[in-house]
Amino acid sequence: MTLFREINSLLFGLFLLVMTSLVYFQFTQTRDFMSQQMESDLNNTITSLGLMLKPHLETGDVVTAETLVNVIFEGGFYRKVTLKWLANDKVQVWENPILIEGVPQWFINLDLFKSQKKETLITSGWMQLATLEIEGHPAFGYKELWRVMNDTVMVLSLLFILSIIVLWFKLNRILKPLNNIAIQAKQISERKFSHDIELPKTTELKDVVGAINSMSGQLKQIFSTLDKEVNELKEDKLIDHVSQLPNRQYLSAQINNWLNEPGFGGLILAKFDWLEDIYTKYGFQGRDEIIKVVSQRMQTELPEIADSVIARIANTEFAFLITKAEKSTIELYLQSLIRIINQEITKAGCTSNTRFSLGISQRIENMNASDLLAQSDNALQQAQQTNKISCWIDSEQPQKYSREQWRSKLVDSINNNFFIFQWQAIVSISTQEIIHREIYCRLTIDEKIVTASEFMPFIELMSLGAQLDQCLLESIEQQNILAKAEKGIAINLTHDSLQNAEFIQWLSAFLTRTMYAERISFEIPESAAINLFEQCVHLAEITRAAGAKIGIDQCGRQIGSLDYLHKLQPDYIKLDLSFAYYDKLNQNKELCRALVNVAKGLQIDVIITGIEDKEQLTHFDALKVQGYQGYISPVEDI
Repeated sequence: MTLFREINSLLFGLFLLVMTSLVYFQFTQTRDFMSQQMESDLNNTITSLGLMLKPHLETGDVVTAETLVNVIFEGGFYRKVTLKWLANDKVQVWENPILIEGVPQWFINLDLFKSQKKETLITSGWMQLATLEIEGHPAFGYKELWRVMNDTVMVLSLLFILSIIVLWFKLNRILKPLNNIAIQAKQISERKFSHDIELPKTTELKDVVGAINSMSGQLKQIFSTLDKEVNELKEDKLIDHVSQLPNRQYLSAQINNWLNEPGFGGLILAKFDWLEDIYTKYGFQGRDEIIKVVSQRMQTELPEIADSVIARIANTEFAFLITKAEKSTIELYLQSLIRIINQEITKAGCTSNTRFSLGISQRIENMNASDLLAQSDNALQQAQQTNKISCWIDSEQPQKYSREQWRSKLVDSINNNFFIFQWQAIVSISTQEIIHREIYCRLTIDEKIVTASEFMPFIELMSLGAQLDQCLLESIEQQNILAKAEKGIAINLTHDSLQNAEFIQWLSAFLTRTMYAERISFEIPESAAINLFEQCVHLAEITRAAGAKIGIDQCGRQIGSLDYLHKLQPDYIKLDLSFAYYDKLNQNKELCRALVNVAKGLQIDVIITGIEDKEQLTHFDALKVQGYQGYISPVEDI
C-alpha cells in the first residue's frame, strides 16, 4: 500500500471513529432527553386533567368529564386513558393505536422508548371519587429522535465528505515531493537521469529531495565520464587527428567484420601525391588544412551514394571500404570521388587528373582481408605504373542468378517458409550454462540449400528484410522452436524491418498471441541503434511490454557516443568481433575494458563474440562479462 493510502486510511478511520462517537452521544442524549420530556409531559397532563375532572366528578356530570378526557386525549401523544368511577366501579377507556408518520418502521421496532404510565386518585376531601391512569404514546419521542439524528447524520456526513476531499488534495500536495522522489529513485535504478526535483516547502523533505538530486547528478556525471572515456579512447586510437577520419587500425577491423558477414561491395585504395606538392609549397599546415577540407567533403557526399567507411591510412593514402554496393554503384562512387579530388586539386592551384591514383577491387566469395587489400593494392600499383587515374582488377565471379531471378526465387522461398534453422549457444562464463541460443537461417532455393552469406546481400539490396523477418518468425512458431528452446532464442532483425511500420505493428500482434514471447530476444546492430534510434526505442517498448528482450549486436563497431545505451537500456550487448583479440593490441584492450565498464554501470549484460578456444576465453576473465559466443560452441542443426 502506498504512503498516501496509508495516511488517508488512518485519517479516514479516525474521522469515522470521531463521527461515530458524536452520532452515538447525540443519539443517547437525545433519547434520554425525549424520555424525560415525555415523562414530564405525562406528569403535567395527569395532574391538570385530575384537577379539571374533580368538580364534575363531585356532581356526577359524566358527559362533561368524558368531554374533558376526549379533549386531552385527542390533543396529546397518549396511547391509553383509563377513568374508573369509584362510586359505581364504572370504567371508561380511551385507546389510540401506535401510528407514527414520517418514521421508518425499522426505527420504531428498535423499542428505544420504554412504556410510561401514570396513575392518580381523584378525591374530594376524604372522599375518593375516581382513579385516572394515563399511558404515554412514544410517537413524539420517535419523531423528534428520528429528525434530530437524521439532521445530525446529514450534517456530519457532509462535513466528513468535505474533510476527505480537502484532506485528499492537501495530502497530494504534501506527499507530491515523496512521489517525485520515488519516481526519481526508480529512474536512477534504471540508469535514467531526468531533471532535478523542485525543492518542496516542507522543511523535512527539502534535505531528502536535495540528497536525491545530488545523487542523481553524481551518477549522471559518472556515466557521462565513462562515455567520454570511451569516446576519447576511440578518438585517440582509431581516429586520424588531422583528417578526423578513421585510421588504418579501424579500417582493418571493419574489413574483417565485413568479410565475416554476408555482404557485397569493394575497396578503393587511393594515393594523393599532389598533397606532397602542397606540402612543398605551403608546409605541413597548408597540407593539413587541405586534407581536412577534402576529408569533410568526402564524408559528406560519398556516403549518400553507398554505405562506406572512409579512412586515412598514411600521409597521402586513403581507403574507401564500400560495404553495400553492386559494381554499377561502385563505379558511380568512383566517379564522384574523382570529381571531388579534381575540384580540390584545382582549388589548390594544381593540375586536375594528375598526381593521384586509385586502385579498385570487388569482394568475391570466400575472400579474406589480405586478399582484398592485396588486390586493391595491385590495382593501385598498376594505375601508378601506367599513369592512369584508376585501375580496376575485375575479379567478379559469375552470379548464379540475375537480380530479378534472385528477387523471384527469394520471395517464393520466403513466402513458402522454405527455412532451415540452426542455432548457436551463448554460454555463461561463470556457470558454463547456456544463456540462450542465436538463430541462424538458410533457405531452400531450387532444391538447394543457400546460406545467409549468399542471399542476405540481395535481401538488403531489394528491401525484403521485413518480409523475411515476418515469415521467419511465423516459421519458428510453426516448427515449435520456441517450445523447444527453454533457455530462449535470439533473432537478428534487419534494418528494413526496423523502418517498416507495418512490420512493427505485425510484430506487436505476434508477440501478443504467442505463448513464448518471454523466450525471444531481438538483436539489432549498433549502426541501427544509432541511425534509427527512434524506431529502436519504439521496438523496445513493444517487445518489453510483451515480455521479450532487446540486445545490441556489434557493440563498439561504430565510432561515436554510447549515449544510445543509456537511453535504449538493452538487456544485453554483444561486443564486436574485433574485441575478440583485444589481448594482442593494447589499444583494443583499453577500449574493450572501458566499453564493458559502461555497460556494467548501466546494468547491461555483456557477451563477447568470436571466441574460438578456451585459451582465448581466459583473456577475458578480468573483465567479468556475463557470456561468450563463437566457434568454441559450434552451430547446431535444430
